[in-house]
Amino acid sequence: MYTHKNPYVLNKVFSMHEKCSHCGQKYKIEPSFFFGAMYTSYGIGVALGVATFIIVKLFLGVALLPTFASIAVVLLLLYPVIARLGRNVWISFFIPYQGLPEVKNG
Repeated sequence: MYTHKNPYVLNKVFSMHEKCSHCGQKYKIEPSFFFGAMYTSYGIGVALGVATFIIVKLFLGVALLPTFASIAVVLLLLYPVIARLGRNVWISFFIPYQGLPEVKNG
């Protein structure tokens, strides 16, 4: 789906192919289609923030201010992954996954 596999190439984090190499599905369905991905990215970020809070505060017993700092660090470090995952989730709402084409042997 993306031109670069590594999401941490920050100037190419949103660079996408025009079409799927397997099925030919167009990724850019309409102008500004992926603006809605901000909602799914937000949900993923909230889930990661809550998970970080539970791990750092409740399991490790760290004070409140360092806990919030750790949430900020986790979200900043994972932003490229969260943004791409949000796009993948958003497009899956509108285009059903039909699997890869089967390869026939012989």
